[in-house]
Amino acid sequence: MPKHLMKTHSFKANGLHLLFAFSEDAPVKLLTFSFSKATKTAPDSRLVKWSRLVEVQANGHDWDDHHGNKYTGTNPAGQLRYQSHRETRTPLGTKLEIVQVGGRLRVTSHLQVIGKLGALRSWTEVVNIGQNPVLLEYVSSAALPGASVGGSGIWDQKMRLHIADNTWGGECQWRSGGLKDFGLSQVYSQAFDTGFSLNRVSISNQGSWSTLGYLPMGALENTETGETLFWQIEHNGSWHWEISDIAKELYVLISGPTFREGHWSKRLARGESFATVPATIGRVKGDLTTALQTLNTVRRLIRLPHPDMEKMPVIFNDYMNCLMAEPTTEKLLPVIDAAAEVGCEYFVVDAGWFATLDETWWTSVGEWEESPDRFPNGGFVRVMDHIRAKGMVPGLWLEMEVVGITSPVARNSPDTWFFQRDGRRVSDHGRYQLDYRNPEVRKYADGILDRVIRDYGIGYIKNDYNINAGPGTDLKADGLGDGLLEHNRAFLAWMDSVMKRHPGLVVENCASGGMRMDYASLCHHSIQSTSDQTDYRLTGIIAAASASAVTPEQSAVWSYPLKNADEEETIFNMVNALLLRIHQSGRIHEIAPRSLALVKEGIGYYKTIRKVIRRGQPIWPLGLARFGAPWASFGIVSGKTTLLAVWRFAGKQRTLDIPFPQLRGKEPQISVGFPAGAAPFWKWNRKTGILSVTLTKEHCARLLRLVDR
Repeated sequence: MPKHLMKTHSFKANGLHLLFAFSEDAPVKLLTFSFSKATKTAPDSRLVKWSRLVEVQANGHDWDDHHGNKYTGTNPAGQLRYQSHRETRTPLGTKLEIVQVGGRLRVTSHLQVIGKLGALRSWTEVVNIGQNPVLLEYVSSAALPGASVGGSGIWDQKMRLHIADNTWGGECQWRSGGLKDFGLSQVYSQAFDTGFSLNRVSISNQGSWSTLGYLPMGALENTETGETLFWQIEHNGSWHWEISDIAKELYVLISGPTFREGHWSKRLARGESFATVPATIGRVKGDLTTALQTLNTVRRLIRLPHPDMEKMPVIFNDYMNCLMAEPTTEKLLPVIDAAAEVGCEYFVVDAGWFATLDETWWTSVGEWEESPDRFPNGGFVRVMDHIRAKGMVPGLWLEMEVVGITSPVARNSPDTWFFQRDGRRVSDHGRYQLDYRNPEVRKYADGILDRVIRDYGIGYIKNDYNINAGPGTDLKADGLGDGLLEHNRAFLAWMDSVMKRHPGLVVENCASGGMRMDYASLCHHSIQSTSDQTDYRLTGIIAAASASAVTPEQSAVWSYPLKNADEEETIFNMVNALLLRIHQSGRIHEIAPRSLALVKEGIGYYKTIRKVIRRGQPIWPLGLARFGAPWASFGIVSGKTTLLAVWRFAGKQRTLDIPFPQLRGKEPQISVGFPAGAAPFWKWNRKTGILSVTLTKEHCARLLRLVDR
């Protein structure tokens, strides 16, 4: 170990061991982020040089590395020196703060233990202590050197990367492979002392849809040691992470917006500070499923509490494959009656309620006044009263972050209400983006919400968001990304103020389905729309994976049997949602009596298992399926009970073998969860612990219950 490493500090957290090195002539180093048993071997001295706890790049500072596009060798990070550290207790657990000073900056690294988990919430705070302004261009939320330490093989043979593609109607599509499959290979021999690549695996999001393209998370599995490093970025805007190698070992760098990828920069005058977005980092002894289960627990611990996540009420929404943004009193009343008959507890009137019959609703959003010609003879209040008379809580679709370009609000409001670039409003897909940094905008939004809650007795808001405002706004900002980041934070602060005024209100987070499925948003919303997919067969694949991104009790999945739905289509639709949050829709007022009875049965069964879902952990016995898979399986385990959904899609394979190694040698009690009365379609092999499920038709699904006796 180099002589300049004068002092080390060991920090242990629920099986994890972090070893830091402090010295007088180098930045603080993170030498170890691993399980305690792995610390017996000292880190390679060649790696120590690059094992910085934090990376910070400011405009005008030399980038001291042959780095290509990588965020290594940043400055003034290289000028930082240890000043102090302390450990404190918070409601989440122990918190470590390490302070460094240098290059006119004071940088504090925050590492918050999360409960009893091998996971930390990490963020960085930067303060300008110099006389002149500093323009930041990159600050890491977390820096993890030596990510491939452990085992005997070289990293491009033993390490396996897991990422989740995410697009409109195609959410939560996980793919896995060696780093070579993602374009990162070891380009030097083992004999080369200082080997490194200029290439990197780089995943970024730019814009106000935080999960367009990818989920803000990933995992790196060491197939030799059986350990998995994982991370989650908790931000509702632009973010970035990268993996590459330095001194023959992999590192992971995680951040919010950056100058290169997110048009972000932040000017700090003397005494001013900036805090990065938080990221959860951790390591587990296990594979991707184990990492996702740990993240599931993390999400439950860091979010704000709300009774909606405890009660998990069944929601009917009139949009998907039902009224499709064309509500009227005449159309709604029979749907409301059918929703009440099958057992729904909330009824949400979706888009179009504010637009006249001859108006394009998409570009007219903004005033949020009911359309008189859609709701004659008693107005919208009559519809809301009918929902309540049927024993349900009324809800309403809003899109509170945009104003349509044809709306009077757009004409009558100053430009300062909206995102701007070079003095002109940012418009996208017929809408302008409101800027929640502006107190007048927040006052306007408060007025809308308070009015609809007062006038209509609303208990549920579906807050949709159907545009991507791009890199951001340069109005009163140091850069486009700075304006977006501050807006992102202002919007969530506004949402907190709404919940303080209306603590019983349920606010759904929706962005064209799952285009903003992040845990900055989901710490402040109790329920998340996971997809706008209109084909129930494809929804099955998304539903089977959605608990990888969102806790099951927050994951809203559509069930929408069509008018001519047969029994298998109806069952499939119900299975899609039964282990998550039911967003019932479809033309249930027109389907056949037997199909309607199946919807009612499914909702009734759901109400008996809600407690299991909200306390359980997700499992994927065969891994996470992608589009094109012939089968999928997903379950919830709570105590000795396992609820298991199985889908058969297309293909000739009639039987699926599902391993349950934890039940090998046992005789669990296995029964049909839904639909009741189905003939046995499974066999249990006690010796191997394999459950064989046979479904004779394509595009059918079933729900089983296993109890370990």
